[in-house]
Amino acid sequence: MNKTVVPSIASLERHWYVVDAENKCLGRLASEVAQVLRGKNKPTFTPHLDAGDFVIVINAEKVKVTGNKSSQKVYRRHSGRPGGMKVETFSALQGRIPERIVETAIKGMLPHNALGRQLFRKLKVYKGTEHPHAAQLPKPLELNPAATLK
Repeated sequence: MNKTVVPSIASLERHWYVVDAENKCLGRLASEVAQVLRGKNKPTFTPHLDAGDFVIVINAEKVKVTGNKSSQKVYRRHSGRPGGMKVETFSALQGRIPERIVETAIKGMLPHNALGRQLFRKLKVYKGTEHPHAAQLPKPLELNPAATLK
């Protein structure tokens, strides 16, 4: 008789990975990081469980986009008040809060439910090369070479 084996939360190994976003294409970087956060790179992947790893993204201010997206792509946020819509271009947001660009791209590729919110907490994005997670001994995450822009 065949039985489906569901891994327990205690049996899952969590690793820490560090990704350098310098000269990486935003969407390709985000899709690979989202897969690692979700745990799709592991043989024990289960759709309804948080089986993924922690990911640290450094050099968020050096991420690239192709074409005219730097001047045409807009990020919207709303205060919740009437007339509270704020619109900002990619280049303006990159100069002000570059971490938000990477976080928004990755968050959009995670499930839009409680599981996705739990997975998003395992993402750490930093401007520059310094991060406070050296004690976790993060390993470099190898991305697809197509993610790098010249």
